[in-house]
Amino acid sequence: MNQASATAAGATRQGITKEEKKVIFASSLGTVFEWYDFYLYGSLAAIIAKHFFAGLNETSAFIFALLAFAAGFAVRPFGAILFGRLGDMIGRKYTFLVTILIMGVSTAIVGMLPTYATIGVAAPIILITLRLLQGLALGGEYGGAATYVAEHAPPGKRGLFTSFIQTTATLGLFLSLLVILGTRIALGKEAFEEWGWRIPFLLSILLLVISVYIRMQLNESPVFQRMKAEGKASKAPLTESFARWGNLKIVILALVGATAGQAVVWYTGQFYALFFLLQTLKIDAQTANLLIAGALALGTPFFIVFGSLSDKIGRKPIIMAGCLIAALTYFPIFKALTQYGNPDIFAAQEKSPVTVVADPAQCSFQFDPVGKAKFNSSCDIAKSALARKAISYSNVAAAPGTVAEIRVGDVVVASYEGANLSADDGKAKAAAFTKSLNDTLKTAGYPDAADPDKINYVMMVVLLTILVIYVTMVYGPIAAWLVELFPARIRYTSMSLPYHIGNGWFGGFLPTTAFAMVAATGDIYYGLWYPIVIAVITLVVGTFFLPETKDRVLEHG
Repeated sequence: MNQASATAAGATRQGITKEEKKVIFASSLGTVFEWYDFYLYGSLAAIIAKHFFAGLNETSAFIFALLAFAAGFAVRPFGAILFGRLGDMIGRKYTFLVTILIMGVSTAIVGMLPTYATIGVAAPIILITLRLLQGLALGGEYGGAATYVAEHAPPGKRGLFTSFIQTTATLGLFLSLLVILGTRIALGKEAFEEWGWRIPFLLSILLLVISVYIRMQLNESPVFQRMKAEGKASKAPLTESFARWGNLKIVILALVGATAGQAVVWYTGQFYALFFLLQTLKIDAQTANLLIAGALALGTPFFIVFGSLSDKIGRKPIIMAGCLIAALTYFPIFKALTQYGNPDIFAAQEKSPVTVVADPAQCSFQFDPVGKAKFNSSCDIAKSALARKAISYSNVAAAPGTVAEIRVGDVVVASYEGANLSADDGKAKAAAFTKSLNDTLKTAGYPDAADPDKINYVMMVVLLTILVIYVTMVYGPIAAWLVELFPARIRYTSMSLPYHIGNGWFGGFLPTTAFAMVAATGDIYYGLWYPIVIAVITLVVGTFFLPETKDRVLEHG
């Protein structure tokens, strides 16, 4: 029996040792807290938009708040490069100690940051800077934790061991939702939205102290220690990872054929689903958070299920199946969420669909990051009114120069040209148009918000749990797959970059991109094409060009 087989057999007989449990617990707990810090912002994006982007119109403020959320994702690959290099040169343990310090301090400062009303444009600038620091820290954290745990795992159990790390992103989101809900209930909606939203950010100070203390008790990865003792550690991990085609090719394939699809399925199933409930279905924030939290609680154990299953049947088939099933079922699932989450709006869309009839030349993409643009054409006025109410509509081209109109079923509401109107005339026209539109939509059955008494809570939790299970399929085995794809001497650097480009760029920009697609077309489901297309690309590339790795010797990669 060779050494690897003997080790595997021994591991099977002994189960998980006390030291291995300590490694999994300490690494996972610290990573949960780090994800908690990172995702607080996303869970509170709508409130943060009001406090830090108050100089913009409502639609632009929310999209810009999502962009600030995405800014943390944008720099994650740079954090992967910076901290991945340090991790491959000086060790896994101390590198992710540094990352958690940066994350915890940055999050706490967000909780103390003055708003736009107090310090003006400096507020969003500082906020985005802190998000960038959080992104850098997270870029270094995940690769370190995944590599550290995998290098402690016995052969045949790497999928199981690293799946605990994979639960941490969901548990971090779950923890952030629970803290937000608890604070909101304790303070009341008005006080929470005024100042209470800061409390979850300030709590990160306590979590930081706990995380640092626990991680200080850990030893360095045994694989790294042996590699260091034998003088085999890389002196130039960036060069070896990205300047040599043999390894760079695997990095590119890992990005396109694994992490890109995994990322869009992850963010669709958790964050986009939450934003869809809040912004599109107009479900009360507390109810939406409870629905997502319930789905997360039910779905999270499947990370362990699929991680362990990947040790038996392989990483690739599970991840590819998750991408395929998600791509095939997103449209019916999100339409069902509308039907069960806001049945009034679903019925109104079926009975009295809304159409904007306008000259396409008059229609703009209404995103104004500096708050200076004027959207005064009849088309822009019509579409912005529908966007504010999250009403789905289709578009019909009209003759050039035609004043836009909104058709709600058979009823027509004429828009108006806002340019060249005096202030008083503009207000009068706007008031008359808004009243006419609101009355028409109300008559057609379109609600201002979801009726809590009509929400089918059981079906909502079932549908949201299905979305979370898709997440567990693609995310549970991904850490083990990435770790096994690369050699130990450059593993931290090589695996971190495709993971964070996939999750930071393809996944992190998903809410912004999807909602921008919805805003541009008026179709509340149109944004789903983004994750579907990316998931299908990953399915094709991963299936045909990436190897299965579950039986590889981790010392070599």
